[in-house]
Amino acid sequence: MIRAEVVGSLLRPAYLVKAREALEAGRMSAAEFKRVEDRAVDEAIQLQEMCGLDVVTDGELRRYAFFGHLIDAVDGFDKFGGWAIPFHDEQGEELVFKRPVVVDKLRWRRSMCGEEFTYLRARTLKPTKVTLISTQQAAAYYDPQKSAGAYPTRDAYLADVVDLTRREVQELIRLGCTYVQIDAPQYAALLDPTLREGYRQRGSDPDRLIDACIEMDNAVIGAQPGVTFALHICRGNNRSMFYASGGYEPIARVFAKGRFQRFLLEYDDERSGGFEPLRAVPEDREVVLGLVTTKKPRVESVDELRRRIDEAATQLPLPRLALSPQCGFASTMEGNRVTPEDQRDKLRRVAETARRVWGA
Repeated sequence: MIRAEVVGSLLRPAYLVKAREALEAGRMSAAEFKRVEDRAVDEAIQLQEMCGLDVVTDGELRRYAFFGHLIDAVDGFDKFGGWAIPFHDEQGEELVFKRPVVVDKLRWRRSMCGEEFTYLRARTLKPTKVTLISTQQAAAYYDPQKSAGAYPTRDAYLADVVDLTRREVQELIRLGCTYVQIDAPQYAALLDPTLREGYRQRGSDPDRLIDACIEMDNAVIGAQPGVTFALHICRGNNRSMFYASGGYEPIARVFAKGRFQRFLLEYDDERSGGFEPLRAVPEDREVVLGLVTTKKPRVESVDELRRRIDEAATQLPLPRLALSPQCGFASTMEGNRVTPEDQRDKLRRVAETARRVWGA
């Protein structure tokens, strides 16, 4: 079993950020930019291997944001024309982040993650994984006014998102991928008491939405023997800020009703609630505890991580647990407010703690 892993994204090197800016300004060719991207991915792989992780990603370094694989590979989106979502931190500082919006019928242009996966697989002997966003996350890119010309209803749009994501999963499996992670921060809006009430006031039952999310995820996964599907749930992660709080109790049925074999859950602070909802995880499923924060520089000690793992093990047997950071280090290009050295030390701590708890 994989005991130590990264969730997905890693900090973008400064040279990669500058290169992307040059590409978008027309000062760098696509071929030149590709060489810079490849260098950054090579370094990301080396970092994860050096830190001792059991599975590696490409750091999502080819994406402008964690959902960029969808927006850049499928025609039909206005990249920055969607509604803005507010993120904030414990001190009350706020950041408004502009989302994409669908404005035309979705059309497949290229594989969303095929290049990411084939390049990654060719450069490491470690197990690898690919990250995709959930259909419910893509639901946020529908606007009743701006999208109506392309899709009269959100459901019609989501049906196409499901079909396109299923197609991508099939392509990844054809290429040899055996570990697919679905990132679903939108579930956090369905566990946060304030956001749940907001759904009710707008005429939507949050519990019915949870069931719809599970149904769409299951439709994407299908039946794929030999392939591990994982669900990652966090409460927002943008420049060390978040947008939701609350325990997993309101969405705990996703553990049993979803077809996922593995759940990567945010558990780095009190906003995540307790471990009691883990009792709802069926006996044939595994949970990766996101105990190491990517939002703050302080590196957690082995002892405190072991105490938290022991606490979780009172709800779910230790052999079915693993360890990771609580989320990516850079869900967007800007990245969280930590340094590359912080990132390295935290990944090392994840691997070190996993070895001490579960052995080699």
